Amino acid sequence: MILQAASLLKKHYGYDQFRPMQAEVIQCVMDKKDVVVLMPTGGGKSICFQIPSLLLPGLCVVVSPLISLMKDQVDALNSNDIPAAYLNSSLSSGEEENIITKCLKGQIKLLYISPERLVQEMNRLLTKLPIQLFAIDEAHCISSWGHDFRPEYTQLKFLKEHFPSIPVIALTATADKTTRRDIVKQLNLLNPEVFVASFNRPNLSLSVKSGIKPKERIKDIIEFIADRENEAGIIYCLSRATTEKLRDALKAKGIKAGCYHAGLPSEERNKTQDDFINDKLQVVCATVAFGMGIDKSNVRWVIHFNLPKNIEGYYQEIGRAGRDGLNSDTILYYNIADLIMLTKFAQEGNLAKINLEKLRRMQQFAEADMCRRKILLSYFGETPQENCGNCDVCENPRQHFDGTLLVQKALSALMRMEEKVGTTMLIDVLRGSSKGELIEHGYNKIKTYGAGADLSFAIWEQYILQMLNLGLIEIAYDEGFSLKITESGKEVLYSKRKADLVQPQIKIAEPIERKAKRGKYAEQSTGNDLFEALRKLRKQFADSEKLPAYIIFNDATLREMASEKPLTEEEMLTISGVGQHKFEKYGQAFLTIIHEMCYGISAKTPKVNTYEETLILYKQNSSPKDIALKRNLSVTTIYSHIAQLYLKGDISSIEHFVSIEEVDRVKTAVNAIGKIEKLKEVFDFLNAELDYSKIRMALACLEKNGEYNTGKN
Repeated sequence: MILQAASLLKKHYGYDQFRPMQAEVIQCVMDKKDVVVLMPTGGGKSICFQIPSLLLPGLCVVVSPLISLMKDQVDALNSNDIPAAYLNSSLSSGEEENIITKCLKGQIKLLYISPERLVQEMNRLLTKLPIQLFAIDEAHCISSWGHDFRPEYTQLKFLKEHFPSIPVIALTATADKTTRRDIVKQLNLLNPEVFVASFNRPNLSLSVKSGIKPKERIKDIIEFIADRENEAGIIYCLSRATTEKLRDALKAKGIKAGCYHAGLPSEERNKTQDDFINDKLQVVCATVAFGMGIDKSNVRWVIHFNLPKNIEGYYQEIGRAGRDGLNSDTILYYNIADLIMLTKFAQEGNLAKINLEKLRRMQQFAEADMCRRKILLSYFGETPQENCGNCDVCENPRQHFDGTLLVQKALSALMRMEEKVGTTMLIDVLRGSSKGELIEHGYNKIKTYGAGADLSFAIWEQYILQMLNLGLIEIAYDEGFSLKITESGKEVLYSKRKADLVQPQIKIAEPIERKAKRGKYAEQSTGNDLFEALRKLRKQFADSEKLPAYIIFNDATLREMASEKPLTEEEMLTISGVGQHKFEKYGQAFLTIIHEMCYGISAKTPKVNTYEETLILYKQNSSPKDIALKRNLSVTTIYSHIAQLYLKGDISSIEHFVSIEEVDRVKTAVNAIGKIEKLKEVFDFLNAELDYSKIRMALACLEKNGEYNTGKN
């Protein structure tokens, strides 16, 4: 069964192997078991039900919360030669009848539908359809404990009551343990298998900037975007007014920006979303109302203009960046005003206690002076041992110091003002401000007035945030948000204990240089011209078919084309994301661009030319790395050329590339694995102890000796 599934994965999606857990989930679904799947955004959740839908004889009904999300996924499926459709209010009655007829005839494999429509059709359409599987996407919406609760999802519990023999797969990217249990309970799932993939998204850099005023943030953001021409991004804001103000500021600087929030007419929201998906807008400034319907794979950055209210929402929102696996940036701006406003919101409603706790965890993340990814992953139950090296704290380790005297100055001033002031007034007193309100209350006469005049307002704000996080002070929200000294704070004030503080990070360095973190795309700068040419060709196809460009091929696939420079259909089909259907539809056009730009030859020129060029340089004693640089090819490609030249007899020996012991190790791996589809299979089997070049050379030695038939790797 899994072999069939893998074959479909390659044929329709162009991928050579499943991501972690996908194969196991598919097997459980095929065994008619209920399943709960937690995978990070971009982790491949959809394949967990899309592949079974192709293997099963009937129909998979997919419950999806948003019309835009349905359309996006159906377009992508149809582009991959998978028959799919949706039922929602955007269709005419005639279009709906046509889709239903196709479903009844078995001509549709996946039918997307909203939870409300599903309930309406329970006693009519659903009983007639040949349903084999129910997939509940964004399943966290069913739980009142979740960060995005939708009451209509709670009606889905009827599925197991009316269709007890049909398996249900529930999928989400964000759910803590409480939410997971609630999903199982609300859906009436029967002893479900629960799969929790790693929530680690190592391609996302994590940065937090605190103590930056709103006007300075806007300037900072404009500078950030200016360095990322043509790279799409999302800026999340707490208020509708901020989204509009920010959009206007960006547009004034010539940046193609749009605005999205619940207060806009639906037509305007839909246009903004469509323009963003189709690369007509570079930036969307939005409230959290924006994003669930976005499946755009080439979002390169996400910025939070304000502190998010919980880690689940933050994680889901930053997860909209880098879905194609390429390195992407995330930045979070944070100050006390955000914390006060969000605390006020959290205190309202029936879930005040849990909302306040979730906000506290978000605050701890923002104030962290240790690897941020460790904190983020620990929230979801993971305990990484190593620092990530891709967050602002790892890049700029915090410097601790004895801050007892600073804390005592602040607490003494607060005590002398009878703990009746908020953050701004406290800082103004410490800095010796002459504001009218301060003078009116006589605060200029207290002993600690001006005691902290040597520090800026922004730095004092960071110290007070640390004091809050250390539990030395607290905010009395029912007393006009005044600051109160805690028992721990009094111990510091009266010199019974010391206070350890961290040097403020007012201007955190830019996110880590992405080119140093690209992995297989580390040398992508040399292929930027080719990448841009491929991008333009992709846009031509997208415009003619009225599809988002990333549905044709995502950026990661184009990057790999630009890096590997395939010359033939066979080589193009080894590119991740290029399946047989897409090659037949688009492949030759992309090959032509690659041939013309890289080799100045037609696509029909025999491949031997490129081997001869490598051979000439090799005989001049050039190393594989030097050959790669001279020919503007990847080193992996050059090693592949050398292996083929060795097999043809043009090169007599490659023993200086690989030892007998290493050949024996690869032989052991080959005997264990069987037919090798990708070098990565051997690489993983050997626990990454041999690099790809040695594996390629060893396979050539084995083939030369008749011990293994590599075929075309």
